[in-house]
Amino acid sequence: MATIELTESTFDDTIKEGTVLVDFWAPWCGPCRQFAPIFEKVSEAHADVVFAKVNTEEETALAASAQISAIPTLMAFRDGICIFQQAGALGASALESLIEKIQSLDMDEVRKAVAEQEAAEDSPASGSGSF
Repeated sequence: MATIELTESTFDDTIKEGTVLVDFWAPWCGPCRQFAPIFEKVSEAHADVVFAKVNTEEETALAASAQISAIPTLMAFRDGICIFQQAGALGASALESLIEKIQSLDMDEVRKAVAEQEAAEDSPASGSGSF
């Protein structure tokens, strides 16, 4: 499967179902240009995974909302949940290994862990008194 270009208007719909890998890049970035053919080649072996790219020069608001501070940055989503984010280019074998790990996740367990984390963040800190 060839990679697709994502924009701010297509991002949310693209990541909401299945496994989606997103490469945040820029045309002037040397490591981005090194990673691009690896990303493209691995995409050809995984028709069941969406491989998408975000040009951070053109999609500055999207890059900012994703809190991209270095490029290339690879984000992996499964069923709308970000389960991996790392700056820096990966080699082909590391990317293949990442895909294998993502696809083997028990998403019920992931959703449960996310819900527990969100509940902990929403609850008042223990030991804090009221005024």
